[in-house]
Amino acid sequence: MGKGGQQMPSKADVIGASTSRCGNPLITAEKSTLVAAVMDKQKLPTKQEIRESIPAHCFKHSYVAAFGHVLRDSLVIATFAFLAATLLNTSGMGVVDVLGWQVYAFFQGAALTGWWVLAHECGHGGFTKSYLVNDCVGLVLHSVLLVPYFAWQYSHAKHHAKTNHLMDGETHNPNTKSEMQEAGYVTLFEAIGEEGFAGFQLFTHLVVGWPAYLATNATGARRLYNTEPLDGHTCDHFRPSSKLFPPNWRRRIQIGTTAWLACAAGIAAATYKFGFVPVACFYWGPYMWVNFWLVLYTWLQHTSPDVPHFGDDEWTWVRGALCTIDRPYAELFGFFDWMHHHIGSTHVCHHLFSNLPCYHAVEATKHLKAFLKPKQLYNYDHDPVVTAMWKAALTCQYVDGTEGIQFPKAVKQIGKKTD
Repeated sequence: MGKGGQQMPSKADVIGASTSRCGNPLITAEKSTLVAAVMDKQKLPTKQEIRESIPAHCFKHSYVAAFGHVLRDSLVIATFAFLAATLLNTSGMGVVDVLGWQVYAFFQGAALTGWWVLAHECGHGGFTKSYLVNDCVGLVLHSVLLVPYFAWQYSHAKHHAKTNHLMDGETHNPNTKSEMQEAGYVTLFEAIGEEGFAGFQLFTHLVVGWPAYLATNATGARRLYNTEPLDGHTCDHFRPSSKLFPPNWRRRIQIGTTAWLACAAGIAAATYKFGFVPVACFYWGPYMWVNFWLVLYTWLQHTSPDVPHFGDDEWTWVRGALCTIDRPYAELFGFFDWMHHHIGSTHVCHHLFSNLPCYHAVEATKHLKAFLKPKQLYNYDHDPVVTAMWKAALTCQYVDGTEGIQFPKAVKQIGKKTD
């Protein structure tokens, strides 16, 4: 389907559904890929109008539900670790051990991503109603996964505040045509071909993307928090003096970095005591898969050939938030979606109301869809994960500029004549 060419809900979508808060049937099934509708920004519903479509109880926090999710994830993580410790060797490994540690890394990485998502909820205020509790839990969970909690909290809040904004947007802010040419990516594309360049995109996003973002704010905003130009500043997530943060955040950044260093020191101590291989098997393998998942979510939930980015002249908060895509993550009978607290299948709701608790997001999304879908404003892509990430890597590589409405394009289009 082309830009804005969404289908109205089919009869099959709503059979047996109850009525939503806005009066439309609850839509519980999807039959087709939907794309972002580029509606005149003056005609978009307001945030308050959208909020009124969701029942009020969906915004209420629960300590029992919040810590119940932490306990659930902890039990899964402990079970995987126990099974690995019982069944696999870390010395004198055979083929079965080597393969077994790969399986462990994959599933433990998925489980630890559940912790990562809960810490992410803490950063948004969506875990409990207490900011102190949220920050304490988030600091512990993220630090264990080597995430500088408060630094990420700030930059991620900016990602939500400026979603798909070409100047101020954080994470996966696409390069412009001129930036692609200056960086030598066009030359690289010509050397390794279309599929080779797509593979390069997957590697840079899913393997080195997260550490590059933390160290240099790669794919982040094109200007500072105060709209001043970057002027060559390195905007890392670790130094309290980093230009990424306003001065009043320095103490929090210091706390987050100190916790990060403490966990890094603990991992180093474990390596000294037990050796590199056991620590690599139990920790570093799953850690790489956690990085894979967190980057995959922030990438795929906002990236599609049909989902635009906006310059200063066209961006509004609602328009940016609605340029978010829900995906099913139905692989392994929905294990990933369940383990990750439905962060990918309810991401539209999350971007509109980031402090709405994840344990209410599935219900809230049903009502949200009933309100947005008839207006052609709900974006859903039913493609499997592998298909979706290959499509993004192959077709969403740059935009023409930083003004107006810009749709992602493939590098192969640079230099082509248009009618």
